[in-house]
Amino acid sequence: MEINQAKQKLDSLIKKSRVHLYKPIQIAEILNKSRVESNSLNITDLSTYRNASKKWRDVICDKFIGRSSSSSQKYQDDLFNENAIPSTALISLDSENKRKNGVVEKYIYLHLQKRLFQIEHALNYCINSSKSDFNLNIFIQSFYEEAGLKRSIDKIFEIIVYALFEALITSIKVKVDIYISDNGKEIFNSFPEFCEKILCFKNPKERMTIDAHFNRVGITNAADRGLDMYANFGSVVQIKHLSLDEKLAQDIVGTVSSNKIIIVCKSAEEKVITSLLSQIGWKDRIQSIITLEELVIWYERALRGKHSNILGDVVLSLLSNEIKK
Repeated sequence: MEINQAKQKLDSLIKKSRVHLYKPIQIAEILNKSRVESNSLNITDLSTYRNASKKWRDVICDKFIGRSSSSSQKYQDDLFNENAIPSTALISLDSENKRKNGVVEKYIYLHLQKRLFQIEHALNYCINSSKSDFNLNIFIQSFYEEAGLKRSIDKIFEIIVYALFEALITSIKVKVDIYISDNGKEIFNSFPEFCEKILCFKNPKERMTIDAHFNRVGITNAADRGLDMYANFGSVVQIKHLSLDEKLAQDIVGTVSSNKIIIVCKSAEEKVITSLLSQIGWKDRIQSIITLEELVIWYERALRGKHSNILGDVVLSLLSNEIKK
């Protein structure tokens, strides 16, 4: 493969990658090993680096990013498919990288640096903004405008929802009461070990009150499918930065088993909502549908409304902390 074609393959991989650039970094480390330790791999033999290169990548990612990829092995191995970086492209990139003393490695890491600077810019906007001047629309739009961050808009949208929901649920002081009802006490007595290890109850008369919280399922792509957030009072949240249509809603309901599903989306037509809630078996499963327009109103109320002295700093702090992660 000609170097220009190989570079197009690499550029496409970088463009498709999210902020962490796991796959491009893996390519960079394969090329580095080939250049610096030429006896350790044969660039024409995928078996000499397919699995080993994941470890090389993770060492670098732990240093630069503070985490490594948690995607499935199949997804990670897709890196060497024809539509990503096949061996013909890698051989061409390897030749150019050696000829110009690591130029392809440098090219990849400059892209990583640019992505991290863009995230830092978003973080600084949160840190340097006060309750009086933070603008949710401006914040979201900055991710659409930056080509390197557009692929991560779903995670940012998730963070935005989490920061608001968690700030509200904790500030409202919602409590969850856990106890054993009378008709369950006999079975409790048959499974005392289970109840102690799972419920932290040593006898059926105990009662526990805990604070209500929302939790993000994960901060990596591996957690994308199914649900994004769950509450310790039963509700689960599926967040999409897309507009809701019937197909998307069907996909959500089909992958989440809970009967208390909250959908957060960019927008949703009233007829779509009506259609969804009227279908047999769905009405009780979809607890509510929340749109970006509502989030903007709620953010405005939290940051600059009657209770902004309680909510404002909490929201911005949660937002900043999640972006740091």
